[in-house]
Amino acid sequence: MNLKERINEDMKAAMRARESERLSAIRMLLAAIKQKEVDERITVDDAQVVGVVDRLLKQRKDSIAQYEAAGRQDLAERERFEAGVLSAYMPQQASEAEVRAEIDAALSATGACAPSDMGRVMGVLKARLAGRADLSVVSAQVKARLAG
Repeated sequence: MNLKERINEDMKAAMRARESERLSAIRMLLAAIKQKEVDERITVDDAQVVGVVDRLLKQRKDSIAQYEAAGRQDLAERERFEAGVLSAYMPQQASEAEVRAEIDAALSATGACAPSDMGRVMGVLKARLAGRADLSVVSAQVKARLAG
């Protein structure tokens, strides 16, 4: 069963269990996936679904920060709940050791040795770590390695 099918099955289960908040979050995810399929005229695979989930999670994190700054804890809690539902569809996060190993492999594969090689290294790492690690943190680590 691929990820999109799993999400559909989870939606059906949420309907049967009458979990309206969970159902709403899953429907929002399915709508975003469908929008990507229609916009790009493709059928998404698991990697593309993970990309959509990752984008929605980033939106939720931004919304939580804004709601808390405005003192709207009720809306922040709803966003946290949706983020929790979305997180279930993300792959297992890579450990720090795995990230370091991937960075080492990417540096040797690209022959990078200067900060100007950052784009090539991140291109390799993005394909390997997408959805499994925060790429902004990975980018900072690569920048430090290339600078030092």
